Amino acid sequence: MSKYGAVVLAAGKGTRMKSRLPKALHRVCGRAMVSLVVDAARSAGLSPTVVVVPPGSGAIEDALGGEVGYAEQAEPLGTGHALLQARRALEDVENVFVLMGDMPLVRAETLGEMESLHGRLGACATILTVVRAEAKGFGRIVRSSDGRAAAVVEDADADGDEREISELNTGIYCFRAGWLWDTLPSVPASPSGEVYATDLIAMASQQGERVETLQARDADEAIGVNSRVDLAEADSVMRRRLRVRWMLAGVSMPDPSSVYLDADVELGEDTVVLPNTHVSGMSRIGSGCRIGPNSIVSDSEIGDRCEVVASVVEGSTMDEGGRVGPFSHIRPGSRLGRGVSIGNFAEVKNSRLGGGTKSVHFSFIGDADIGSDVNIGAGTVTVNYDGRDKYRTTVGDGAFIGCDTMLIAPVTVGERSDTGAGAVVRDDIPPDSRAVGVPARLIPRKGRKEE
Repeated sequence: MSKYGAVVLAAGKGTRMKSRLPKALHRVCGRAMVSLVVDAARSAGLSPTVVVVPPGSGAIEDALGGEVGYAEQAEPLGTGHALLQARRALEDVENVFVLMGDMPLVRAETLGEMESLHGRLGACATILTVVRAEAKGFGRIVRSSDGRAAAVVEDADADGDEREISELNTGIYCFRAGWLWDTLPSVPASPSGEVYATDLIAMASQQGERVETLQARDADEAIGVNSRVDLAEADSVMRRRLRVRWMLAGVSMPDPSSVYLDADVELGEDTVVLPNTHVSGMSRIGSGCRIGPNSIVSDSEIGDRCEVVASVVEGSTMDEGGRVGPFSHIRPGSRLGRGVSIGNFAEVKNSRLGGGTKSVHFSFIGDADIGSDVNIGAGTVTVNYDGRDKYRTTVGDGAFIGCDTMLIAPVTVGERSDTGAGAVVRDDIPPDSRAVGVPARLIPRKGRKEE
C-alpha cells in the first residue's frame, strides 16, 4: 500500500480564459500548467497520481502520457464531486493529496513539508494556506477559539469579520484516505447542485478530527490561473525562479529581467545569456557559451564555447566552438560541426556543415551536406527547389565556393574543388577541379596539368 497518492483536479473548462484550449493545457514557461503540477507531485514522491479530466480529454492525456492515471468527471459538479471520481484509482493509498491543475507554481518542497507535518501529527486533514492582503477569490481559514482550523469560508460567503482574515485556503490539501472516502459521499450539495471539497474541513473539525495547516513560504505558490492576466503573472513568477536557479548554478545574466527561459531548458556553467534573449523548448546550451543579445534558441543543442549573436537557432545542433550571427537563421534539421562559423545574414536549413566550414555573409544553404573546412562565399545559394520537389546539394571537404555561386540541386562539388564568382553549377564537379561561368564549365587550374 502506498503511503501518499495525489489527485490533480483538471476538469475545469476555464471559461474566463476565452479559449478553445482546455485551461489545464495553457502554458507556463513552455509547459502545460497541469504537467508542472504533476511534476511537483512526482518529485514529492506522491504515487500514484490521478488526474481528473473532463469528457473528451484526449489532449490532456496526450500532454501527460501514460505515467499518471485518469478519472473522468462527466459533469462539472464541483471539486468534491471531481475528487470522488478518483476514489477507485486511489483505494490502496493511506493519504491523498488534492492538487489543483491550474496552480502551476506549487513546489515539490512544499508538498514534502505538508507530507511531513501531516504524518508527524497524525492529522486527518492538512491544508496549505497563504497569508496575503487580497483574497483574490480564495476562501478564508476560520479558526476556533483554541486556534485550530475549523472551516473554510468561501470569498463570496464571507461576512464583514471574515473578510478581515488574511489567511487563505489555497485549495491544496492532504487527507487521510479512509476518512476522505467515507466522508465525501455525505458532503451536502450547494444550492447550485455542486459539491465542494472545502466543506470537508468543517466536517472534520466537527467530528473532532485533527486539522492542521501549513503556511506556504512563498505566496506565489498560491497563484491560481483563471484568466490570461493570471497566466501572465504565473509565467512571470516561474521565469524569475528559473533565472535565479540558473544564475545560482553558474550562468551569468547581466540583465536577468530581459531573459526568457522555458522550464525544460538546460544551461551550462560559465555561459552568459545577454539581454532580450529567449531560450525555449528542450534547448540544451553547453558551458562557456555567449548567447545574445537579441537571440532566440528553440529546441536546439548548443555545444560548449559557442556564440549566437542576434540570431535564431531552432530545432538544430551546434557542435562546440561554433558561431552564428549577427542576423542569421539556423532552421530546423541543421547541424553545424565543430568550429563552424555562420556570419551575417545567412540562412541554413536542413543541412549538415562539417567542422571548420565558414559562411561568413549573405548565403542560403538549404538541404545540403557540406564537408569540413569549406569556404562558402558571399551570395552563395543552394537552389534546392524546382517548384515541385526539393533536392540536396553535396560539397566535399576543403572545397571553395566563390561569391554569388548558384548550386542547382541535385548537384555535387567534389573535394578540394572550387567555383568562380557568379558560377551557375548545374552538373557535378569532380574532386580537385575548377568550374566557372554560366552555366559553369570546367577549366584548368593554374599550375596543374589536366588529365
